[in-house]
Amino acid sequence: MNLATQIAQSNAPPDRSPQAPPPLVQVTALKKHFPVHQGFFSRVSGQVYAVDGVSFELRKGETLGLVGESGCGKSTVGRTVLKLLEPTAGQIKVDGRDITHLDQSEMLAYRRRLQMIYQDPYASLNPRMTAGEIVAEPLIIHEVGGSTKERTARVATLFERVGLRPEHIKSYPHEFSGGQRQRIGIARALALSPEVIVGDEPVSALDVSIQAQIINLLMDLQDELKLTYLFVAHDLAVVEHISHRVAVMYLGRIVEMTDKATLFAQPLHPYTEALLSAVPIAKTSSKQRKRIILKGDVPSPIDPPPGCHFHTRCPYAHKRCRSEAPPLRQVTHDHWAACHLHDGGPKLPLAKPASALA
Repeated sequence: MNLATQIAQSNAPPDRSPQAPPPLVQVTALKKHFPVHQGFFSRVSGQVYAVDGVSFELRKGETLGLVGESGCGKSTVGRTVLKLLEPTAGQIKVDGRDITHLDQSEMLAYRRRLQMIYQDPYASLNPRMTAGEIVAEPLIIHEVGGSTKERTARVATLFERVGLRPEHIKSYPHEFSGGQRQRIGIARALALSPEVIVGDEPVSALDVSIQAQIINLLMDLQDELKLTYLFVAHDLAVVEHISHRVAVMYLGRIVEMTDKATLFAQPLHPYTEALLSAVPIAKTSSKQRKRIILKGDVPSPIDPPPGCHFHTRCPYAHKRCRSEAPPLRQVTHDHWAACHLHDGGPKLPLAKPASALA
């Protein structure tokens, strides 16, 4: 039984397509570049263009799935939105307030509203602290709860909410399974009653059966607490189930963004089409996709190709793609794509680059 089947057999609500409320988080032209140091004196010799002009909105109560190959910059986007990394350029707004340049003391209030669930549940937990101490730590830092008794009661409530037993409170991280450790991480993220949670591939390190349990838990918590998720992942089967909308990233840029039903049924970008062709489909399904194998390697983010970053691997690339970067434009209602094939102008003759045919 695959992950999608296990999730589908849960009591998850059948329709997860909310109306479009005003955006809770707005990200505009976000960039995050890292300097490359070389030599004995660590001179800066270049830049890693990890995030290179990303824009999107997070609507209250929805899940935006951010997907792409390893190294595309999706995790960096999540960390930069939370100001765990300082943006190189761009703008981040929460409820209309620009938080891009707030200092640490000014950001403290927003830390309560914006929390994160990490990829590795073991590495993200302090091995010297009990599970209860880990979950209580944010309460102490932000001075939530008037007494130790109140904080202890809050921790017990959080443990119950994420499916952990009261006796787990005094146990240490090494005494838990991977799934239980991730439940501790979720409880810690919920401690301050946040509005937005960034999940940095929160199930990728878990077994498939445990992944389904954690995904179902996150969906139940979203419905119960009206949470908003930015869900970073590379597994499209997970993204398809938990997300309302999906943004596809390639080499630091978003190349397509729309609701999940439209994306999986009618992808517009060649890269999205290739990603979807690799998603397993049950043999009993009448929907069979032809597998698209992309040739060549992903270019280095230190020296990305000019024009469209994907043109070196795209089977539809033409001369314009090699020199002009396509903007992320609205093709149909709430369906955005960064591809010259959908710019509304005359279609140029297609020419397959040698790298895409190798």
